[in-house]
Amino acid sequence: MSRGPVRAVVFDLDGTLTRPYLDFPAIRAAVGVAEPLLENLLAMSPGPTRDRAFAILERFEDEAAHASELNDGAAAVLASLGRRGIPAAVLTRNSRRSTGIVLSKHALTVEVCVTRDDAPAKPRPEPLWMICERLGVAPAQALMVGDFKFDILVGRNAGTRTALLTHGKTPSYLKEVAPDHLLERLEDLLPLL
Repeated sequence: MSRGPVRAVVFDLDGTLTRPYLDFPAIRAAVGVAEPLLENLLAMSPGPTRDRAFAILERFEDEAAHASELNDGAAAVLASLGRRGIPAAVLTRNSRRSTGIVLSKHALTVEVCVTRDDAPAKPRPEPLWMICERLGVAPAQALMVGDFKFDILVGRNAGTRTALLTHGKTPSYLKEVAPDHLLERLEDLLPLL
């Protein structure tokens, strides 16, 4: 059964709209936690140790945001969505401050941006539902585009369509977390709309 046309596209940020810019092994080593980084930080008891850990994460995020580069095709895809009247949004596990740095640096305009400071982190569905509500679209009318399994899981959990940006590599988790669409390049998104 068809779900009709895509009426909104939600993008992950790091590794999707931008080239991957966060060095997660270095961040985990500096903070002293295992994967998944954000969940382990949030599981820490409130206090100075947790505050220090988040300060380290935010320092890494801010430095990486200032050095970030757009993925090939990102600006053209966003411009094409704008011409077609399809709203774009960003959903990221990054901080609001570092996300703002990236959007401002690259002059990226999106209708809605939700960070870990605004809602529970993906793969929880609440931030994606929040975006759909703000855009006035049903989850089934939205497409979540990302480069990692959490992006596919959040889409699945929220009831949206999903597209995995592979950059030409087949991820090991593809059999357990299958997206609706595979994109080798961001521009491969446009024929889906």
